[in-house]
Amino acid sequence: MIAMWGGFIALVLLILALDLGVFNRTPKAPTVSAALGFAAATAVLALIFAGFLYQAYANHWAGLGLAADAVDNRLIDGRLAAVKFLTGYVVELSLSMDNVFVIALIFVHLRVPMAQQHRVLFWGVLGALVMRGTMIAGGTALVARYHWVLYAMGAFLVFTAAKMLLEKDEEEAPETSRLVRFLNKNLRVTQEFHGGKFRVAIDGKNWVTPLLVALLLVESTDLIFAVDSIPAVFAITTDAFLVFTSNVFAILCLRSLYFGLAHMLAKFRYLKTSLALILGLVGVKMLAADWSDAIFGDAVNFWMLGTVAVVLMTGAGASILADRRSQRR
Repeated sequence: MIAMWGGFIALVLLILALDLGVFNRTPKAPTVSAALGFAAATAVLALIFAGFLYQAYANHWAGLGLAADAVDNRLIDGRLAAVKFLTGYVVELSLSMDNVFVIALIFVHLRVPMAQQHRVLFWGVLGALVMRGTMIAGGTALVARYHWVLYAMGAFLVFTAAKMLLEKDEEEAPETSRLVRFLNKNLRVTQEFHGGKFRVAIDGKNWVTPLLVALLLVESTDLIFAVDSIPAVFAITTDAFLVFTSNVFAILCLRSLYFGLAHMLAKFRYLKTSLALILGLVGVKMLAADWSDAIFGDAVNFWMLGTVAVVLMTGAGASILADRRSQRR
């Protein structure tokens, strides 16, 4: 099992090394076509990895699939592993899309140069690996010991969905956040950027640059979104390897999608509604796991995957129609 985890982390580090060390060696703003191309490449890799999981769990490589999944009390065979991975990937990708807007807001308010935004997101992925890995490990241990935690997570997701639907949009400017105020109060922060440096020495004293402030804000934002998205994936599987790998592939894809879709997604006016419906759907599934399994049986994850896709496409279609109507007026 250690070899499987080590091999996956090595694969992710190789992807990031190629991205920063080969394709984006010099600081530059990625073009929309390049960003979408890299996002498409990560999606293809996710599909290939799903095929690998099929074989790994079918043949129980490194002991994978030998323990029953706490969600449905079934042993995870190759087919089920691939379906659960892809469902978790789509759910994580969907619920994290709102993060794109927040990252764009951070970069705009802090005036982070386009050429340096890629560097912030690169290191942000490494931080997300550690944070999400820790949260997933803790969540898996809790669920394995206390099954009622799944119901608590389901109730939390339903509550969060209702809150998203009812509350008004109130965006807090990043420079007024508690984290930024804390950094400005306790650290020496330069007024200007110094290329891609996070720290600089001025007159023999160490200073941090606004680029580090942006990185810490991105990391704290990812942590906040992970509080919602990780429990949602636990509704699909409690297998730590499937939860972690689906999360990581979604993060890699979203990081690239930022440069290609940050401005386009602003027209997705029903994104918040779509995400709230997905959260509510996943939360209800967790609360009514026995009922849903009795009705759908082994196909429950296929239905979940299809329903999430339909909700997203419906929200996108409704947003496009609403945008066209507003333009005609």
